[in-house]
Amino acid sequence: MTVGIVMLVHNALDRAEQVARHWTAGGCRVVIHVDRNVPRKTFRAFSDALSNDPMIKFSKRHRCEWGMWGIVAASQSAAELMLDSFPEVGHVYLASGSCLPLRPVQELIDYLAARPRTDFIESATTADVPWIVGGLDHERFTLRFPFSWKKRRYLFDKYVDLQRRIGVKRKIPASLVPHMGSQWWCLTRQTLSAILQDPERDTYDRYFRKVWIPDESYYQTLVRLYSSNIESRSLTLSKFDFQGKPHIFYDDHLQLLRRSDCFVARKIWPRAERLYQAFLTDQAGAMKKTEPNPGKIDRIFAKAVERRTQGRPGLYMQSRFPKHGAENGITSNPYSMFQGFSELFENFEGWLGKMTGSKVHGHLFAPDQVEYADGHTMNNGALSDSALKRDYNPEAFLTSLIWNTRGERQCFQFGPADNQDINWMIARDPNAQISVITGAWAVPLFKSNRNFADLRKEAALLQRIESKHLEVLRSQFTKARVRIWSMAEFVEAPMEPVQTIIDEIGPAHSRRLTEAPTMVDLEGFGQFLQNLKNQGMHPYLMGDFPVEQGPINMPKPVRKPYLVR
Repeated sequence: MTVGIVMLVHNALDRAEQVARHWTAGGCRVVIHVDRNVPRKTFRAFSDALSNDPMIKFSKRHRCEWGMWGIVAASQSAAELMLDSFPEVGHVYLASGSCLPLRPVQELIDYLAARPRTDFIESATTADVPWIVGGLDHERFTLRFPFSWKKRRYLFDKYVDLQRRIGVKRKIPASLVPHMGSQWWCLTRQTLSAILQDPERDTYDRYFRKVWIPDESYYQTLVRLYSSNIESRSLTLSKFDFQGKPHIFYDDHLQLLRRSDCFVARKIWPRAERLYQAFLTDQAGAMKKTEPNPGKIDRIFAKAVERRTQGRPGLYMQSRFPKHGAENGITSNPYSMFQGFSELFENFEGWLGKMTGSKVHGHLFAPDQVEYADGHTMNNGALSDSALKRDYNPEAFLTSLIWNTRGERQCFQFGPADNQDINWMIARDPNAQISVITGAWAVPLFKSNRNFADLRKEAALLQRIESKHLEVLRSQFTKARVRIWSMAEFVEAPMEPVQTIIDEIGPAHSRRLTEAPTMVDLEGFGQFLQNLKNQGMHPYLMGDFPVEQGPINMPKPVRKPYLVR
């Protein structure tokens, strides 16, 4: 007994010729179906080239189109010719012209000879298959599909909608339970002949002619009527992407294909010279004799699909620039934004960098210049300190900064005078740690020597901007880690919130603070706020700041005892 190979060919005829000769050299019988779309002259040249091989025959040609009946009709004609012409064939293996044998042909013959009654075909009910792409599962068996999905898509969609509206529901032949699976099967002579010689074949064929993608359901359904031993799997390695399109294997997939232990792989790029050389001529490098196990490489394909559809967190590029809200992580790494700290503490950036080992920048979104750490004018990823370039796309600037400095936590200062276009992005980013001392922007105004009328006008503007920013940070859509203190609350007991921040962003097992940042002199600040109030501007973001500021951490007065009668 030997194996018969049915090849469905429509292009790359030179490769199909090479593979067909490889099959027959190994002892297999081959029947080739060439798509009627192939020009007659090309077909004749192809058939003449193989005419000297008595183990190769050509079947009646059908016009094949994806999703239509022609592919099933082609396999029927070729299978009938195989069974009639080669009585020594025990199993018939359906392959395409782009399939490539991965193991010596004799191993496949021996493998099937040891399982003379086993049919290898994926066959599962529509409720049990997760790979259906396109929105039609059971409906492909209950509606009619006379129009090509690829060539006449408009009519296809309109006719489906019409049938749904008027309630069309085709009657499935009583003896059939629709099943689906890969179109690449390997059936025994007994099962295949029973399908092709069934007295009800005309009924079944008439029904499946109007089923969508019948090559994935015709044999998969009928095999359940006749087979006594079904292995619901394909011996052909065939992988599909998230759109339902087959993966194409190239030269750099050589080791991956060897790891699969499968007998045949599809779909091979016609110019993959290294693959054809390795598997068709290099028997010494053939895979070891073992059970086919395509699951060994499923993890790699799953990762590839995930990478293609989702990308890497925080990496944006022209080939995969996600729409708003559909990012796979807005940024790539955790970072910290401080608002009001550099205004309240002297040399806060240097102190924080020393305590945490992070890269601490100034105001990255300052109106005039990007204030990089240590006064640098250029940062990783060729990011310049130009405010004009940064403001062209401030969100992309921040994601680029975080991406290009992976492995080092970035911290930066922010305030109401900075570019506010990034507020929502940072608020939505789970990687962001935001610490805000509200109203601290008033300290530089207090320290400046400017006309009070100008200070009042600017203070009103900055307070309005910060108030809107706080609304964003307190939104239900915020995913960042946010801490907000009023300036009065923070100044009263600054060490506890500072210690909390250091513990979160500093190295593991950080100790209690032994060196505190130096707070600016706030003597007279309360009176400054009162003057703003007296001029008609209410500085409410600072909290209840007393006119005369007492010492920091001032003990509370002892309450007098009293009696209750």
